[in-house]
Amino acid sequence: MKKQLLSFGGLFALVLLLTACPKPKTVPLSEKIAKTWSANVVKEGSTEVFRKGASSNQKPGYGSFKLALTNVNGTRNVTLTEVDGNTFTGTWELSADEKKLILRNLNPQPTGTNGVIEYTINGEVTDTQLNLTRTAASLKTGGTINDYQLTNP
Repeated sequence: MKKQLLSFGGLFALVLLLTACPKPKTVPLSEKIAKTWSANVVKEGSTEVFRKGASSNQKPGYGSFKLALTNVNGTRNVTLTEVDGNTFTGTWELSADEKKLILRNLNPQPTGTNGVIEYTINGEVTDTQLNLTRTAASLKTGGTINDYQLTNP
């Protein structure tokens, strides 16, 4: 009987310990991506045109590519610096299912976009990696669908 009480007491202590441990905080995606991202690897269509640190990039201008997403008190602003150095500002949002990043009200309006650029979010987003695929062809890159492996910092 004494052994059963000790066993029950040990089990009870284990349950208390496990329930008292704080659960890891889940950071919302909108907070996780709210930072400045730069190009690590870029593909235009199926062709890799930029890799950070490579000496022979077809499009070295992606070294200046920046996607700055801020989220201050629910106000989500974006500054996008493209491969050609042009900078656009506007707002950003996530689709309801959090599978798309949508840039809106871009000013000046990038050619052929009506001020809106959408990206599909690919794979897991981490504190240092965000993978995006543009959902519509980019006129700037000759009508290709582009993949961006972004990094922070």
